[in-house]
Amino acid sequence: MTRFAHAVLILHGGRAQGREPTAPTQLAVLRMIPFERAVRRAVRGRDVAVSRPRFRVRGWNGAEALPVADLHELVEGLGVPTVLIGHSMGARAALRMAGHPLVVAVAALAPWLPAGEPAGHLGDTRVLLAHGDRDTVTDPRATWAYAERSRRGSVRAHDPVRARGAGRVRDADVPAFRGPGPGAGVAEIEVAGEGHAMLRRAALWHRLAVEFTLLSLDRSSEAGPVTNAFQRAAAGLPRPTV
Repeated sequence: MTRFAHAVLILHGGRAQGREPTAPTQLAVLRMIPFERAVRRAVRGRDVAVSRPRFRVRGWNGAEALPVADLHELVEGLGVPTVLIGHSMGARAALRMAGHPLVVAVAALAPWLPAGEPAGHLGDTRVLLAHGDRDTVTDPRATWAYAERSRRGSVRAHDPVRARGAGRVRDADVPAFRGPGPGAGVAEIEVAGEGHAMLRRAALWHRLAVEFTLLSLDRSSEAGPVTNAFQRAAAGLPRPTV
């Protein structure tokens, strides 16, 4: 059995409530297929496992946060440094896992982040928050507010109980975004003209996922919007719009 050094999990969206099992034909699940393909192509031959797991049920279901329990089990089972790329509900679950010792980075795409969503536990985890300005399903303003709360946070250690409930650049050329201090590795990107399904500018979303993955795994990549976003965040500049 092949043992990979790193893993990337591509996480689909869902619903606020719902206990029916997820199915491979659901639109939220299908939408993540091109993300998986793009990332898989980018890391081919690099000792990285890429997978697109399904949550057991479609809903978050309040305080139960069932997708988080599923994701915690997956990450623990892999046992290797892992990058999480999530959409909507999947992004919310991925952010809940930030701070876990095995989670090195989280890309939250059009995340569902209701008021009161905890944001002080990110620690040194590299986090990208990307949201379309025309999203009417999840609120981009809530995403930017989450980013601001994360920068004011102070909890650095992972709590497993809570987790359950341009040109070529080298890594040496990229600023050290993971720390110091809570929220220091949080960057934001606003995607102009895009809604929740990430279909109007699909190719851009896929490129963001690929660039974020390569940066997070310390692999060489073309400097692009993600690199720029982290550079701007490190310098205290406003989020870019792409």
